[in-house]
Amino acid sequence: MIELVERHTILGVVVGSRAYGLEGPGSDHDRRGVFAAPTRSFWGVEKPPTHLDGPRAEEFSWEIERFCVLALQGNPTVLEVLWSPIVERITADGEALRSVRPAFLSRRVGTSFGAYARDQLNRVNARRERTGETNHKQAMHMLRLLLAGAHVLRTGEVLVDVRPWRERLLAVKRGETPWAEVTAWAGELQDDLAAAAATTHLPETPRTEEIDQLLYAVRERGLE
Repeated sequence: MIELVERHTILGVVVGSRAYGLEGPGSDHDRRGVFAAPTRSFWGVEKPPTHLDGPRAEEFSWEIERFCVLALQGNPTVLEVLWSPIVERITADGEALRSVRPAFLSRRVGTSFGAYARDQLNRVNARRERTGETNHKQAMHMLRLLLAGAHVLRTGEVLVDVRPWRERLLAVKRGETPWAEVTAWAGELQDDLAAAAATTHLPETPRTEEIDQLLYAVRERGLE
């Protein structure tokens, strides 16, 4: 099955710290990709997988249909793939996918980014209550998600590179920022996210018909 990634990847990018501008010595190369399984492979009893790990370490790929479903739901991890500044591999279908990326966006991204951030914060707080330890890296990503959520609501672009906040975010990751300051910043960002949601020009729902047209075209080309 891994040959689907090796032979049919249409978009391959680097995400994680290197794309965020938060890398340090020895940072991993977190790779994410989208592959388009040949159309005839759907005609048998066994269908192609919706996602695959590998073949390299820290590499994960989605089949294009599953990728689009998640992106339409406003999944931050998936949307970052479309806006990553580090593109390692792209085909004509990958270019077509990136060209329609605004169609995935709607007001629900504010809800999804906020929900992911709250989940991260709840996990950090639960661990602090249970063990007295703080997952500083998780706290940093919670703040990054809140920054990204407000940005996409205001600009229609998914914020990946957060170098303007690099030192402040890395101080949180290193545990140098008192927890009270972390939660205070999180509160400010949550308020900013709510303000952005109240004034966003993004539509109520994503433009699903454009994504359907993209998928139809990819499947038709997959018959060749």
